[in-house]
Amino acid sequence: MRAAVVSLMLASVAVGGCARLADLGSAPTLSEISNPGLQPEARVISMPMPQAMPADQIPSSLWRTGSRNFFRDPRAKSVGDLLTVIIDISDQAQMRNSTQRGRANAEKAGLPSFFGLESRLPAVLPDAVDPSSLVDLDSSSSSSGNGTIQRNERIAMRVAAVVTQVLPNGNFVIAGRQEVRVNYELREMRIAGVLRPEDISNVNTIDYDKIAEARITYGGRGQITDVQQPRYGQQVLDVILPF
Repeated sequence: MRAAVVSLMLASVAVGGCARLADLGSAPTLSEISNPGLQPEARVISMPMPQAMPADQIPSSLWRTGSRNFFRDPRAKSVGDLLTVIIDISDQAQMRNSTQRGRANAEKAGLPSFFGLESRLPAVLPDAVDPSSLVDLDSSSSSSGNGTIQRNERIAMRVAAVVTQVLPNGNFVIAGRQEVRVNYELREMRIAGVLRPEDISNVNTIDYDKIAEARITYGGRGQITDVQQPRYGQQVLDVILPF
């Protein structure tokens, strides 16, 4: 089993090395011209689509039955329509907490006279016992804590989203994703949430702060991101080790 794994690794290294050695001393080879529809990024996809609505034509009339505007409204209004989400997050937070606590206790008890039985204590307890001071307790404790949080975040992006559902009250559920790859690093942007059609501008855009239950993620994966993350073994130890 180990020999098979080693052989597979050597074969992959050899293939990758030969592919890179082929470009030595020459410019990278261009891809051949082909049908754009056959590219992996543009393969046949399935998107949410609105239900087909029959259009009633009225002879000699410029008005269409069911239309809300005389001119065509460019804003998203049904399932499958697109709109642009403007994300401009400038978040700053600073918090500082300080806690200090102290406590001191003292207890003292004695039995100087108890029906004359206190004279028998030396027979039971050490000779140095003093009936007037049998118990003498004291304790003290103190604690202090300080905490500081400083956060500064800035994200400015525009991403297109698709109306995936129209709720019974007329609100839209949207979802969108954008991926950009440069060399061996992939950046991914995701957006999802619920919005009101009235909040969509006349140029078919909406600000992120008008989206309810918004879920915005911006991150990436690749060689640079992998180097910035702790290795899997270290992450496992950080979880299971109690100290």
